[in-house]
Amino acid sequence: MDFHHPQLIGDCLIHIFTFLSGDDLISVSTVCKDWHEVAETPWLWRRMCLQRWSFCNLAALGGDQVTLSWKKYFQQRSHLEKNMTEGRSGNYTCKSLRGHTGRVVGLLYLQGNSHLLPDLSKTSAIVCSASTDGTVRAWDIQNGESLWCSPVQSPLTGIVADEKEEVIITSDSTGLIKTWQGQTGQELASFSTASSHCTLLQYNIHNNWFLTVGTGQGSICTLADLTLTKKSSLMVCDSFKVNILLVSPDKKWIVAGTKENDDLSLKVINGESLTSPSEDEDFLCQTVPVPGCQAAVFIPTQPARLAIIHRTELRGNKALTVFDVSIKKMKYKTEIQVQQMESFPLMLNHYSSQILLEAKNSNCIVLAAGDQLWVYSLKGVVLANFKDHIMPITSICVDSFRVVTASQDLSLRVLTWKNGKDGGLTLESQYQLLGGSHTMSRGFTHVACDYVSIVASVEGNNGKDVLKAYSFTS
Repeated sequence: MDFHHPQLIGDCLIHIFTFLSGDDLISVSTVCKDWHEVAETPWLWRRMCLQRWSFCNLAALGGDQVTLSWKKYFQQRSHLEKNMTEGRSGNYTCKSLRGHTGRVVGLLYLQGNSHLLPDLSKTSAIVCSASTDGTVRAWDIQNGESLWCSPVQSPLTGIVADEKEEVIITSDSTGLIKTWQGQTGQELASFSTASSHCTLLQYNIHNNWFLTVGTGQGSICTLADLTLTKKSSLMVCDSFKVNILLVSPDKKWIVAGTKENDDLSLKVINGESLTSPSEDEDFLCQTVPVPGCQAAVFIPTQPARLAIIHRTELRGNKALTVFDVSIKKMKYKTEIQVQQMESFPLMLNHYSSQILLEAKNSNCIVLAAGDQLWVYSLKGVVLANFKDHIMPITSICVDSFRVVTASQDLSLRVLTWKNGKDGGLTLESQYQLLGGSHTMSRGFTHVACDYVSIVASVEGNNGKDVLKAYSFTS
């Protein structure tokens, strides 16, 4: 090297240092003053951050040390993820949230730390839970405090949220739908479906707010705005309750159907037909060409790719079939096309009563049945299989960093994503989080996660469920 041209040496070192890991880059910075200066180059740390994470919320760090901010971000976030991967005592806190006097039927984050763009300076999260005791409760999970509780009504059966508007939506056993202001618990509006069973789906189309409700009679009812103004009603599975209700990532399609009849198929409905119905035209609707649906999910990275687990002609056997949904406009009519892309058999136990299905990306799906967890590619390749539980899995949560399974054995299993040897994703089982004593509890029933915390409900032997909140620190 030409030592009379230090800039050239610096450029060469920067290039060499791009092949180093974060720990190695910190190590070489202690060799000498020149290497230290090169190792502190913001571009190196920025490159390292964006290689590891798709999005980085650098503003969350604050401070004025701009030249060190990328390094600080990398160190803080990688240390946090190390803690979340290892799950050692001292890396997290656990709070028990008590107050419900009935079963918890659902829980969700109203204000959380997004795994897509985490805010490392954010230390609080609000979780809401609904119970058969007829109340909704909001919790500060870091402090383990109850923020508000709604007035008692009929036993609640479901809960969803609109995080953007900070609104909670619930259904009760009489079919009464209510919206609640998330910060205060104030009731905003109500609508009666007169159905003992309701499945809730909230979504936005062109900045307009909608709620579609699946009923026990087999119809779906679409409501608009926080005032819950009725827009349309459509029968999809007469006399059977609607317990599958999905919206596509592009918000153009609603999928509705039942798991209760092996002869019935899901239906794909054009979203605008439900939200802006025309008196002169029928609903734009198409039947998915496979009966006996057990679980379904839209692939989040595709506009309208639908994966369905369904029964096959062989008794007890199941298959996963992938469809693309599109619209075909002809001279005199418009119709929905549901085109099969892939189909393959599943190696599931025939006695598995509940199948849970989630999608990670365009080529990776996660499903749980019984006490086992599988990761499949959309081509039918088994990428991973786990049997970490000794009793059935009751709930799963999937995000870009991890998968968490909740089980009747009173444990949560945490698994993390990693890049495999072939460049594809694989899942690695890490550790368990325990929910308490079997003398007091029957097992976990629901689980939800944000980037830095996990919340799950524990079924109490005395009929009073408790929430367990695990918060990780950096």
